Amino acid sequence: MSANAYVAVVLYEATSDSPTYEPLYREDFVLVYAQSEEAAREAVARRVEGETGSHRNEQGELITVRCKRVVDVARALEDDLTRDADLYSRHFRDFAAYRRFEPLMTN
Repeated sequence: MSANAYVAVVLYEATSDSPTYEPLYREDFVLVYAQSEEAAREAVARRVEGETGSHRNEQGELITVRCKRVVDVARALEDDLTRDADLYSRHFRDFAAYRRFEPLMTN
């Protein structure tokens, strides 16, 4: 049985011990290959472990990155990822909320 492509949406939070630091959030889209959704979730969990931890930034502040949530793990929309392909899709109804959230939406 061959592995299938799965896409995971992972939300991370960066915090600091500095009183002036504002939490920074990041959303990653991760591609893993697995034989089942359960195996894909396990692969994502291993990747998340590698992304979490602490380090010092340029100002010497301790920055801690942790996974807030694995939002979704879903099979890729197309199997052949050797060419242009749709990977993942999700739907929503509140465009105004999306616009407030998405920093790249300028208009």
